[in-house]
Amino acid sequence: MATTVTPLTTAEAERLIVAARTAADAAGVPVSVTVLDAGGHLLAFRRDERAVLISGETSTRKAYTALQLNAPTADLVDLVKPDGPFHSLPTALDKPLLFIAGGLPIHRDGHLIGALGLGGGAPEQDHSFATAALEELTR
Repeated sequence: MATTVTPLTTAEAERLIVAARTAADAAGVPVSVTVLDAGGHLLAFRRDERAVLISGETSTRKAYTALQLNAPTADLVDLVKPDGPFHSLPTALDKPLLFIAGGLPIHRDGHLIGALGLGGGAPEQDHSFATAALEELTR
């Protein structure tokens, strides 16, 4: 029997945006936030007007990477280093992958339903803001 899993909604995506921005604002870090659905399509995006322009691209690529590999990008960083097993992955595929902390997959009932990406802060900051947002969504 197939399990029906409710997809990530626009309302939930907006909650993630607000929660991520709240965490980043508390730290004084202007960020961009991207939420993708399970198919990798943009569900919500917000860039703080003070955030560096490239943060929009990095937040989206982090979310895409987390979605495609179903793993936090923070856990993938070492895999693409010169001696890592995924060393050639970023250049072998014509995909917008980015192996920098700040991307998280989103699950519901054990199923991948989307991904969240943060850009604009240091990688550790982006990861912590994304984690805080995801925790807020699951409350």
